[in-house]
Amino acid sequence: MGTVLTGARVTARAAGREKWARKPALCCAAVGSATKMKEKAKGREFGMRPYLLMFLLLGAMQFGAPLWGQPTLLLVSQKAASSLGFYTWEGKHLGSVPVGKHPHEMRISADGRYAYTTDNGTMKIEQAGEGGNTVSVVDLKQRKRVAQISLGKYHRPHGMDLNPVTGELLVTSENPDQLIVIDLKKKKIIRTYDTGGRTPHIVVCGPQGKWAYVSNARSGTVAAIELATGKRVLIPAGGRPEGSVLSRDGTRLYVSNRNSSEITVIDTVAKKSVASIKTCKGPVRVGLAENDRTLIYACIGDRQMGFADVASRKQTHLVALDGAPVSLHTSPDGRFAFAGAQEQDTVYVVSIADRKMFRRFKTVAGAGPDPVQRIRAW
Repeated sequence: MGTVLTGARVTARAAGREKWARKPALCCAAVGSATKMKEKAKGREFGMRPYLLMFLLLGAMQFGAPLWGQPTLLLVSQKAASSLGFYTWEGKHLGSVPVGKHPHEMRISADGRYAYTTDNGTMKIEQAGEGGNTVSVVDLKQRKRVAQISLGKYHRPHGMDLNPVTGELLVTSENPDQLIVIDLKKKKIIRTYDTGGRTPHIVVCGPQGKWAYVSNARSGTVAAIELATGKRVLIPAGGRPEGSVLSRDGTRLYVSNRNSSEITVIDTVAKKSVASIKTCKGPVRVGLAENDRTLIYACIGDRQMGFADVASRKQTHLVALDGAPVSLHTSPDGRFAFAGAQEQDTVYVVSIADRKMFRRFKTVAGAGPDPVQRIRAW
């Protein structure tokens, strides 16, 4: 893994004075052979033991600093407040950036510099209305909105994903029911697709950038759309399919069905449903962790976060929440799952390995948190 911290300052007290010494801190693989840092004081010798170094490294990781030494923050889509909120891992609010009205989903650029939000214009899918028609672009380093992309006649944008090959942004719109492709350099729509169902919700793009998968919430189907040709295959799912996640190799799509409380397993090669996993009540979003061996999902119906074993297709653990979660994301290192409860203004951070609550905190009043993601603290 190599050296992860350089120029670390180690405090040593000697004869009532404080000295700073620069020493490299080695990663976990080299902890056992770490060189002792010595300083003589009153004839005694002090050494930094390997286990203390390990403790410091783990402490940094626990509170949001990944192994390469870059501190991180939590970015919260504040749906009710129509903004993105910057928070420390302890829940301290550092500031907010206004975006379009009632943003629903959020994506981070591959380099971590920008956040994109779908400015839906309504708080819930059940609410009537034309809705908004923009995507906001926020510079996370400058902490300000730097662009707002017009979607023209396409209103109520909801799901979004980045094509890993072309870098284009895929966005679903509920009014009319479409999948939209946006050129982020030109900041304009370059193509649209009919999803063949009502109320397109979440979209995920395959790892090779060839296929996109859209959950049609009011039709009970998933639309597999070949982006080059527009070819569409409708795959039956459960009741009100909303969230979805792809395995890393792109061969399995897992779809959370809110009304039927199950996760549909789709073979993306055969383009058909192959299994169903029973869950807690009302799974709205789903993620993968532990080398794709574990499914994690947020259940709005009974206020829980669930875990299921992919191999056995059985629910294995539940973590109780005191609010109704509407989102779920996992950290890039696979250590944490994040959920937002918009009605309770609460963010939950769950330890995936421990299957238990790591931290919960309140957002600013009236924020209405939805997606939560870990970002670099620029």
